[in-house]
Amino acid sequence: MNVIALASRKGGAGKSTLTAHLAAFAQLQGHRCLLVDADPQGSLALWHSRRAGGQPTLETATRGIDRAVAQAMVDGYAWVFIDTSPTMWVVVQEAIRAATMVLIPARPGFFDLAAVRETVTVARKYTKPYAVVINAAPVKRDEKDSPAVLLSRGELDRLTIPVWSGQISNRAAFLTSLAAGMSAGELAPDSPARNEVARLWSAVERSVAAINGAHASGSPMHDQAA
Repeated sequence: MNVIALASRKGGAGKSTLTAHLAAFAQLQGHRCLLVDADPQGSLALWHSRRAGGQPTLETATRGIDRAVAQAMVDGYAWVFIDTSPTMWVVVQEAIRAATMVLIPARPGFFDLAAVRETVTVARKYTKPYAVVINAAPVKRDEKDSPAVLLSRGELDRLTIPVWSGQISNRAAFLTSLAAGMSAGELAPDSPARNEVARLWSAVERSVAAINGAHASGSPMHDQAA
């Protein structure tokens, strides 16, 4: 079973949004997925309450992350996606400790990048592979990153923090689909928003396969560019 924790000390970085879209996309690909809402704000639970059919299944973290993950393994889930609060409190550290991989959403800009470093410190503490996902970025023009994204990538590179080569753009489809209890891929299957999530999911699958392969061979693998 694979566990993806989305974590960032910065509020509004997009943890709940990415958790919902990634889990819904993985479910559409035929994977049995579980959502764990570990954020007291309950944004993920609100979205889930609007979904027809109630899939992927959602649990809260009221009885602890470790218990939720252990039960998910017993129940035969293939993927667990954990949405966390914008802190580095104990429950968030539990989510990171339980993770196969940690995704750190970050909007282009100084405040989000400053928050990334604290999350990275915790991921490194528990020797967990991690990668930053540039989120809510200006839409590319002529397939070129915006100046804000280029600056962010440059700073992350300077700090030797791995970052996904793609981006999740600031698109209305991400928000309108959530309001309808759907994901971008369900509301608009041929949309640019859906395609960005698909590319991120593909990168996550590849990274997790590499992580699991390294574990099987006994090789250490901490930082992981998605």
